[in-house]
Amino acid sequence: MTDLRTPWRAVAAAFALNGTLLGVWAARIPAVMERHDLDEGEFGLMLLAMGLGALISFPIAGKVADSRGAVGVTRFLAVTAPLTVLVVGLAPSPWILAPALFAFGMTYGAMDVTMNSWATEVERAMGRSVMSSFHAMWSFGAGFGAATGYVAAKAGLPVPLHFLLAILLAGLLLGPFLTQPWTSDRRASTGSEPFLAIPRGALILVGVIALASGLGEGAMADWSAVFLRDVAGTGEARATLGYTIYSVTMVAMRLVVDRLVTRFGPRLVARASGLSAALGLALVTGIATYPAALVGFVLMGCGYAALIPLAFSRAGADPVLPPGQGIAAVATFGYGAILLGPPVIGFIADISSLRVAFVLLGVFALAVAALAPVLEPAARRQTAAA
Repeated sequence: MTDLRTPWRAVAAAFALNGTLLGVWAARIPAVMERHDLDEGEFGLMLLAMGLGALISFPIAGKVADSRGAVGVTRFLAVTAPLTVLVVGLAPSPWILAPALFAFGMTYGAMDVTMNSWATEVERAMGRSVMSSFHAMWSFGAGFGAATGYVAAKAGLPVPLHFLLAILLAGLLLGPFLTQPWTSDRRASTGSEPFLAIPRGALILVGVIALASGLGEGAMADWSAVFLRDVAGTGEARATLGYTIYSVTMVAMRLVVDRLVTRFGPRLVARASGLSAALGLALVTGIATYPAALVGFVLMGCGYAALIPLAFSRAGADPVLPPGQGIAAVATFGYGAILLGPPVIGFIADISSLRVAFVLLGVFALAVAALAPVLEPAARRQTAAA
């Protein structure tokens, strides 16, 4: 019998599982808010706990992956992260929900770092660019997780039962691929490495692009359903479709990003991406009807799809920082924004409105279009300048 497991599929399964966890959680956020009687400001504090857990985990996960091997740590987190999602679903009160989200943030964030480290090993072994395809699988998983939320909400399933069934299904589908044999690189610590990698030079602007993309991705994960319910005035079940459509668009775009970059270059792709996201946000906030918001989410999916993979590629080729430190620094900007941006949006929404908070995302998207040239490799920027 043919073994369907390959190194690419193993890493793709890890990305898909990680995305599924976020999609499952994101789709039922309105139900969780209602169950615990949380307003937008209070829920922002809950998301802050989740974001802090992830940020704390980033440097720790990176060091453990270096010393023990990314593949083994990723497999361990592929088991523990779903368990924390179940605890979130079972939390009986806000006092339990906050630490549960902190734990989910730590395991989810740590897996994000280690699976990307594993991905670079497989990409190097394959000898060609495949990073965008891995991120496409993450988006596919997020869309799948959100779709289970739609089905669960329509069927009236309670949140804990939905989380359990979705995780079991994802484990059955993806778990076997994670057992593909692979030996990760290991590097003994010298004790002199900085705990946090700080970007320098042009890499700071690359970090800003990752930050802008992360803010948009985090807003879609945690606030799109709330936006459709409270601003566009739709029901909970239909509200879950917003993130599903956005995620499906991300999958489709990330499957073609490598070819677009090869043909047009990272500068033009990033500029078009920023403008697409900004136009989508203009539709979402300017018209704010359900159909217009869905079209806006499609444009946002097209816009944000390429930015994190492009930022990682540029960080890995940075002439100042070594690849590992460069990627870690940019990842902190991007993933930190994905996880810490939503609580900030909650605070802004609490003092003004959710629509105003989304307008600010459009300003960051326009900044991406302006900063697009920094994503060109250093040699190409120098050639263009000459």
